[in-house]
Amino acid sequence: MRNMITDKFSKTTSLLLIATFALAMASTVSAAGVGEMNLDTGLPAHLYDADGVAKGLPMLTFFLFFVGYISMGAAFVFFMSERSNVAPQYRTTMTISALIVGIAAFHYYYMRGVYADFGEVSIEYRYMDWIITVPLMALKFPSLVGKDAITDKKVAGLGFTGICFTGALIMIGFGYLGEAGLMSAIPALLLGGMGWAMIVVATGTPWTDGLGVDNSKISEELMWSANALRWFIVVGWIIYPLGYLFSPEVDLVSIDNGAEIMAVAYNIADIINKIGFGVVAWMGAKKATEVLAASE
Repeated sequence: MRNMITDKFSKTTSLLLIATFALAMASTVSAAGVGEMNLDTGLPAHLYDADGVAKGLPMLTFFLFFVGYISMGAAFVFFMSERSNVAPQYRTTMTISALIVGIAAFHYYYMRGVYADFGEVSIEYRYMDWIITVPLMALKFPSLVGKDAITDKKVAGLGFTGICFTGALIMIGFGYLGEAGLMSAIPALLLGGMGWAMIVVATGTPWTDGLGVDNSKISEELMWSANALRWFIVVGWIIYPLGYLFSPEVDLVSIDNGAEIMAVAYNIADIINKIGFGVVAWMGAKKATEVLAASE
């Protein structure tokens, strides 16, 4: 009886959160319509040249902003729907996964609007998203593998969570300073890379334990997902500094449409990492739930 009540409450909570997200998206006022539109397609005029031919890179950029917020929104609904289908100890993981893509969906909605209306790639909305979602991505790791797998080791008084959060803030903070032109590009990139290295050291790699993680205490059914999350952090996040190189303010790679190249790299990286991060965590949670059910 108690399990039935808990499951019903969990499903109700999930549905309420999905409904809230849907209403918020529906009530959000789009910036679209401020700029001139192409009369034949209804798309922003700056996506076409003087002869009415679509510009490849600007069109791809606009398309990926659009795909970004739609796919993030769809992932939010999926993760919240699946929250009630995993064991109670893994529901926090599903909630964090949903929060990451839900927050990203809102920011992508506005980034798409800015690009549609003004032809500008907004770094402000981008970093507002990252400063929230990257620490949440770090928090997802212990919520999946369990507190027993997190060690008591500390560096400068910081444990696993402290190292990951501090690393995320360093990585995002210096990245913004570099892209906003408030700091020299190379030092900002190197210092931001130190924040990324802190997260890697804490969580580990697909081949090694982390400073804050004991692989021997991660259950077999969760090990694949734990290593998959590490792959995203170690390899998937490398796309971001590549995009950073093309930022107009950074100007390390001087090229026409550098802002669009940067946006395409960031958008692809976000779609892969944010949604993929949640999917592999969901796969691990589902598998662990099946093992628990079989042992009862």
